[in-house]
Parts: sequence; structure tokens; C-alpha cells
Amino acid sequence: MSGSIALGADDAGLALKDRLAAMLRDANLEVADYGCAAGEEADYPDVALAVAEAVARGEHGRAILVCGTGIGMAIAANKVPGVYAAQVHDAYSAERARKSNNAQVMTLGARIVGPELAESLVRIWLGAEFQGGASARKVAKIAAAEARLGADQAS
Repeated sequence: MSGSIALGADDAGLALKDRLAAMLRDANLEVADYGCAAGEEADYPDVALAVAEAVARGEHGRAILVCGTGIGMAIAANKVPGVYAAQVHDAYSAERARKSNNAQVMTLGARIVGPELAESLVRIWLGAEFQGGASARKVAKIAAAEARLGADQAS
């Protein structure tokens, strides 16, 4: 994995984000914290887009986004061209998000996934790499559609 890990959360995901940041730093990983902070309110699209755009620019190799369900963060992050965000809720989805789908962004729901499970999912996801194979063809189709649809919208 290249680069630092970006973390971001809205106010619903703040406590879990902070716990994950501590876990990652304890593992001597570089963490870039995109907020929010205690006492702040943050709208998940603002946080997700800031983090996803930084990932797309190559500033971070991976990112973890946390909101109440993980759904809103995934939807918003997936709007950024070249970024693949996956909502993760169990060990299999954490592993496959990387191995089959090449997701650079993991989203978690603080109201769905408990803190111990979230830590385990992050470790699984960080330990997995894209396997290519038949999945490479499918991910390439997504990238081609993204390029085509982006070009259609630009004209």
C-alpha cells in the first residue's frame, strides 16, 4: 500500500473514526485526518468528497470513511472519477472490496458495526490487495463506463 491512509467522518461517525485513527497510528501507519472534530457537525458528502478527491489525486493510497450507516459516504465518494468506495460490514465484504473490486475507499457505519468489528475489518481490508484475474476485466468495464459517461456529461 502506498501513501498514507485518509480518515474522515461526519458527526455520527466521529467516535469510531477516532478509535480507528488511534489503532492505525499504534500500528505505525501514517494517518491523514479529514475530520470532523468533537463538537463539530459535518455533512457526510463534504467529508467524503474531500477525501475521495485526495485519493484520486494520489495523496493517499487508501481511505476510510465513517458515517451512521456507511451508505451515504460510499455514494458520495463514488461520485469522484477513479475512486471506488465499498461499504463494508463483515470480513468477507472487507476482503472482497479489495481483492475483487480494487476499492481504495472503505466505508463503515458507526451505527451498524461495533468498534471491535470495525478494527478487525480495517485490518482485513488493509491486508488485502487486488487480485486481478477475471475481476480485472470487470473493474476495467466500470472504468470505461465512468470515462464514457463523464465524456457524455461534459459535452
